[in-house]
Amino acid sequence: MFFIPFFFVILLVIALLLLISSVYVVRQQSVAIIERFGRYNKTSSSGINFRLPLGIDKIAARVQLRLLQSEIIVETKTQDNVFVTMNVATQYRVNENNVIDAYYKLMRPEAQIKSYIEDALRSSVPKLTLDELFEKKDEIALEVQKQVAEEMSTYGYIIVKTLITKVEPDAEVKQSMNEINAAQRKRVAAQELAEADKIKIVTAASAEAEKDRLHGVGIAEQRKAIVDGLADSIKELKGANIELSEEQIMSILLTNQYLDTLNNFADNPNSNTLFLPANPEGVESIRTQILSALKAK
Repeated sequence: MFFIPFFFVILLVIALLLLISSVYVVRQQSVAIIERFGRYNKTSSSGINFRLPLGIDKIAARVQLRLLQSEIIVETKTQDNVFVTMNVATQYRVNENNVIDAYYKLMRPEAQIKSYIEDALRSSVPKLTLDELFEKKDEIALEVQKQVAEEMSTYGYIIVKTLITKVEPDAEVKQSMNEINAAQRKRVAAQELAEADKIKIVTAASAEAEKDRLHGVGIAEQRKAIVDGLADSIKELKGANIELSEEQIMSILLTNQYLDTLNNFADNPNSNTLFLPANPEGVESIRTQILSALKAK
């Protein structure tokens, strides 16, 4: 009586175990490669999936479909014989429509991508000088990406982006470049300072010349005013029937100028030495000399 139920229990347990072993889950953004008797059978997408139990169907691998990134370092030489070390970041992913080739054709895809990038860089960089390499590193990265993407597409991989994140020349070359740049900056700074000094000197000279010009204009205007005043005075004297000769007019003008000069000299604290006649007779002597010079002309 108890043998039949026990037998059914065993069958039920075996069936349950087979059911459990035939169920498997595939995570989001990944697929599972299923082999049957060691041969590719199917590709399972994310979610709950079923397979034949007892080792008939086997999960050979789980392939990530997410974007992956590989960091590599490549050392090569430029056209001007400078050794440089470049850090390259490559972003890639498995082509969802070609998962079989991605799994079965490549054993180590990351190493294969690295080899293609190294080969592409060592073909492109020696054609450029060090300065051109710094200027065109984005163009080089794009060209390398195209070459590697074309090669890797046959293996089921998509190269999304390739970036040259760092270009590091040899230490001695780097130091020499820094010294050259420093010397250029110093030369430019010296030129700017010299130009500034030149502007200061020219501005100061122009200001001094303008000052002297205005000073001369002032003196001329002052003397003109004196002469005009004397002329008016002479007209008044003539109106009063008082006749003055040229010598008398010159005497009046020189005497007035003599007195003004003495006043200006006394008022100016920065005055040093001024040689003038000390008495009116000296003024008369100056007048006589000036009139003689005018008559000689």
